Amino acid sequence: MLEKTTQMNLLYDFYGAMLTEKQRQFVELYYLDDLSLAEIAEQFEISRQAVHDNLKRASAQLLEYEAKLCLVERFLHRTAVHQQIMELIDGLEEDKFSQLALLLDELIAE
Repeated sequence: MLEKTTQMNLLYDFYGAMLTEKQRQFVELYYLDDLSLAEIAEQFEISRQAVHDNLKRASAQLLEYEAKLCLVERFLHRTAVHQQIMELIDGLEEDKFSQLALLLDELIAE
């Protein structure tokens, strides 16, 4: 799969609104702003362990949403199909039209 930070950023983009306000804050500070657990703990006047536990719960929640809804998986698949289509269009030859039609059908079927 993707690198952990990239994965969490994608999951947050799709499902972040479904987290609690505190979870959103911690995820944004840790994954988006690249703050350490200690820096977040200091800002909220809590322990690093509390920040870690909250981030772990938020990550688990985001992964659970993805397991049920598969929005990121479908997005990544559509992005890959789009890239294939663009590559075919760039070097379009007559025999590539059938491949292009199949990929477009696959994209539309989703």
